[in-house]
Amino acid sequence: MILGQVVKSLRVYQWTKNLVLFAGIVFTMKFLDPPYARDAVLGFLLFSLAVSGMYILNDLFDVERDRLHPTKRLRPIAAGRLPAGVAVGAAFLLLALGLGGSLWIGLRFGLTAVAYVALTFTYSIFLKRVVLLDVVTIAVGFVLRAAAGVQLVRDRAIPGGEEIVLSPWLLVCAFFLALFLAIGKRRHELAILEGDASRHRAALGSYTAHLLDQLVAVVTSATVLAYSVYTIAPETLAKFHGRPLYLTIPFVLYGIFRYLYLMYAEDKGGNPSEHLLRDRATLVNIILWGLALIAILYWPRG
Repeated sequence: MILGQVVKSLRVYQWTKNLVLFAGIVFTMKFLDPPYARDAVLGFLLFSLAVSGMYILNDLFDVERDRLHPTKRLRPIAAGRLPAGVAVGAAFLLLALGLGGSLWIGLRFGLTAVAYVALTFTYSIFLKRVVLLDVVTIAVGFVLRAAAGVQLVRDRAIPGGEEIVLSPWLLVCAFFLALFLAIGKRRHELAILEGDASRHRAALGSYTAHLLDQLVAVVTSATVLAYSVYTIAPETLAKFHGRPLYLTIPFVLYGIFRYLYLMYAEDKGGNPSEHLLRDRATLVNIILWGLALIAILYWPRG
């Protein structure tokens, strides 16, 4: 019973956010190299364990506020099904396993994971109460995820061999996409909580629906533009020998349009990770984008 509640508190469905770690081996052309692929899978699992530890700590910090939320009040800690003492022990065990394992498989990767946990902790106790900084911090966290994937490849690379770098444009894409999802989530929370919004999350009291709609419009354009520029940038074309990455732009555009539809037409912008698994159109689109990306980058050239 208690173990089941601990597992539920891990929020495994949100591990989908950590899939951005695989950008490192995909865009550095190491995806088909078994040692790099093995490290990427192991790094994903260890990073996810550490993130789950922070989820549990965040639930402990927010237990009273979560009880005001229509769905978060059902979480094990907020609902009283998981004792605080057990939750604390589980959180620190997960953090020890995740961060310790991350440092073991690669120093650069491990230090990036530590930086992510430190940022998340700061967010949980302070930054999420500061308007605008709350969503920016979430976006920076995604950049750290992407950077962690690259650091994992660098840790595996042979000293003195090929220099492993990830295009700044790709990090910009991760930042704007995460910012887009975070703002959409805030808008959904503001809509469903109404008068209780500021009691659930202090920063929500400073947002308005009009402001969030304006921010969504700006960040949507920035995300599409950043990804488009990345696919046609001279350094990208040179790195991938002219392979047409721009053919994947329609998938990115459709994914953003689909999320806007879910947010505005069906009021489903509250949990992007859950919608990824439940919305068939979004899931199929992401799979097709991934397959197209791998085919373009790795298809043998005559």
